[in-house]
Amino acid sequence: MEQLFSSKAARRGAVVRRSMSWVDREVGREAFLAEVRQRGYHVIQTADQFVVVCHDGPIRLLF
Repeated sequence: MEQLFSSKAARRGAVVRRSMSWVDREVGREAFLAEVRQRGYHVIQTADQFVVVCHDGPIRLLF
């Protein structure tokens, strides 16, 4: 998980994504979601992916 959140995209406040199967296998879903929550980031589940918005600012879904 450290590698994911220290990536260039995460440090810039961009988005990172991981498959749900990767999360379940590598770190566990609850631990992953707890880490996202602790950092104040946003996570979106779409199909079989988690998309993490790596900043704590507001987000707005347009469609």
